[in-house]
Amino acid sequence: MVDFLRESGLEQSVMDVQIEDVWPRVMGQTVQKLTRSIEVKNGVLIVHINSAALKAQLFENRFELIRKLNEAVGVPALKDCRILG
Repeated sequence: MVDFLRESGLEQSVMDVQIEDVWPRVMGQTVQKLTRSIEVKNGVLIVHINSAALKAQLFENRFELIRKLNEAVGVPALKDCRILG
């Protein structure tokens, strides 16, 4: 199955959806409530946050955030992270 996804060019799309699915579990209820939207495009996580303080905190810890989310899906799906207000 993995070979088929890789050969068909769908592997990144599947990983993008997996990242979106694990966001609430990895980040917890409080962050989830303050998250306006999340999407992944070509390995870049784009998160819209309703709190300036949380936005600053997530930005400061973005590399740890990428590591935790990649760990949750079991592959290095994310390369970068953008935290937007």
